[in-house]
Amino acid sequence: MAAITASMVSELRGKTDAPMMECKKALTEADGDMAKAEEILRVKLGNKATKAATRIAAEGVVGLYLSADGGLGALVEVNSETDFVAKNDEFIALAKGCAELVATRNSADVAALSALPMGEGTVETTRTALVGKIGENMALRRLARMEASGRLSSYVHGGSKIGVLVDVIGGDEQLGKDLAMHIAASKPKSLDASGVPADLLDTERRIAVEKAREAGKPEAMLEKIAEGTVQKYLKDVTLLGQVFVKAEDGKQTIEQLLKAKGASVAGFTLFVVGEGIEKKVDDFAAEVAAQAAAAAAKV
Repeated sequence: MAAITASMVSELRGKTDAPMMECKKALTEADGDMAKAEEILRVKLGNKATKAATRIAAEGVVGLYLSADGGLGALVEVNSETDFVAKNDEFIALAKGCAELVATRNSADVAALSALPMGEGTVETTRTALVGKIGENMALRRLARMEASGRLSSYVHGGSKIGVLVDVIGGDEQLGKDLAMHIAASKPKSLDASGVPADLLDTERRIAVEKAREAGKPEAMLEKIAEGTVQKYLKDVTLLGQVFVKAEDGKQTIEQLLKAKGASVAGFTLFVVGEGIEKKVDDFAAEVAAQAAAAAAKV
């Protein structure tokens, strides 16, 4: 049996927002396996037990480039240590300049982008000079380049914390803008079911089975219940299955919207600053000890 430490409990609480005792019980049941403990909490507490997607460690911006004809575009995420630096004009210019280079020079990865000419030197020397000037670390995290099958539309939100490019075939310019905005708001994981990783579907199916079993549902019904849950999950995370954010009836899906407009989506790219980067987890035991020591010193 793995030892369950206070810092492990604190980390799980930070990921799920579940009560401390529930986190400890889940970790004990999972023998210290953090991912398994998260699943256990979701079975017991539902989707309220997960907020990992909102726990963003890095600050920064998404640099966007879109050609005038909508045929070529790029996104680049550039991270900083603080939001203050993310609002710096030179930092923002670096991100936008990198996005243009990715599009026009077809950079394969961050290393290739860093070596490209920029200003009086390269992207890398420009970055390091800005680090020295501002006194805070900055990093080029990821990039994406798109060549349109139809026409690219873009959307940035929240001070460039979210960046979207979507390739729309048919329809009009307003449709492209609406789709880009929808993607930023609803954050689909893929265009359709074929793009959703199998491990995510397996997790949803497993959680559904355990929740149904705990609710006392007959064993013969578990697989059917799980399949229904997976189909609902797919509607939530695929662009075509999602309800359009501007739907007047609150029911029209993106797939239905596209059909009505005689259009289709060839693909999209969504960047959310800091997505997937965990926050630094403080030592909970040390924090409690420090508070106790401070309180004792006042006596």
